[in-house]
Amino acid sequence: MTRYIIRRLIYMLPIILGVILITFLLFNVVGGSPASMALGKNASPRAMEEFDEQRGFNKPAIFGWWTTTRAFPEVNYAGGLRLSAGTNFPFRMLFPLRPDTVYRLRCRVRKAPEAASWATDGGVTVLSHSTEFDEVVFQTGPGGTEMPITLAVQQGTLEAGSLVLSRRMPFWYDSQLLHYFKLLARFDLGTSLSTNEKVTTMLKRGVGPSLALTVPIFFGGLFLSVTLALVCAYWRNRWLDRVLVITSVALMSVNYLVWIIFGQFFLAYKLKWFPIWGFESWSYLLLPVCIGIISGLGSNLRFYRTVLLDELYKDYVRTAYAKGLGPVAVLFRHVLPNAMIPIVTQTALALPFLYTGSLLLESFFGVPGLGGLSVNAINSSDVDVVRGVVLVGSSLYVVASLLTDVCYAIVDPRVKLK
Repeated sequence: MTRYIIRRLIYMLPIILGVILITFLLFNVVGGSPASMALGKNASPRAMEEFDEQRGFNKPAIFGWWTTTRAFPEVNYAGGLRLSAGTNFPFRMLFPLRPDTVYRLRCRVRKAPEAASWATDGGVTVLSHSTEFDEVVFQTGPGGTEMPITLAVQQGTLEAGSLVLSRRMPFWYDSQLLHYFKLLARFDLGTSLSTNEKVTTMLKRGVGPSLALTVPIFFGGLFLSVTLALVCAYWRNRWLDRVLVITSVALMSVNYLVWIIFGQFFLAYKLKWFPIWGFESWSYLLLPVCIGIISGLGSNLRFYRTVLLDELYKDYVRTAYAKGLGPVAVLFRHVLPNAMIPIVTQTALALPFLYTGSLLLESFFGVPGLGGLSVNAINSSDVDVVRGVVLVGSSLYVVASLLTDVCYAIVDPRVKLK
């Protein structure tokens, strides 16, 4: 079993790597500019540039020598900029450029009847007559002062298209992806855009309340549903079994939110049996735990009852009855051990969700867990927090699949881990 676990742990590395790459692409490439989401659309370009500099967002996404800068916004004139001979078109930087960095201004030029020229700080470069990109590389002046950059047309007419200012990176591999891997190597999930706290600190603070709520719901619901399923299997096709089946269907038909509103209004507000809102002591968790167990009892009871009844009608059960064993002995010594495989599967798949917490229960009952943290991060576009929650949850899901296989070998001697 040890060799199997080690081999599975090795197989898990590409899966976790794939999760890291997917979360990186979703939040760093597809998700838009984190600076705009955190500072707002009205923030100055210099403030957003400093924000990207602090968090590594001013680098190429995957790799590359050049990356864009906010010092000069990307402009697409689409042929609308027409400059005749003797015209000078200055390019104004939004803030001073860095003195230790090489910048490149890429200009797409349409057909020019005669040669045009490009002037940068006294130097003149002749542009081609084609419509391809004509690139000019320049460095900032001493002390980072803004360099005068002017498009000067000496002869003929020039029609300019898009203009993009790029900043050269020290190394082609110095990218956002590498920066992200460096953070993960230090077990650092980044910094919250909203609170400026470390994401790991926020997760540690929220995982305790979440587990205090979800762990009792998990074990209480598992024990109660399996116990009632055994009762249904023992008195199958009798009035108690039918009552429990009808009850489970009724529980499945009631929306989760209805249980919360009913519990808060009648049990907490009207009858004063439970506190309504807060997280000050264990008594504040009694009502949400009861609601969590009852709301999931219907589906779990029907599933476990079906599993046990499938085992009851197999040949080995009839053989056990033929040997003189009673119903209780058959149920606990033969049926239940053979039904543990689907029960373990159902249970292990629910383990990662203990970490993420219960969104509705935490929101309605004021439990400061990871469920509310995730919702607030989504509403405020807090990229690092959402990415951290997703990454840790996905890793736990992979670990839970390994625990499922190990539990198979423990509960069923016929399963061999090779």
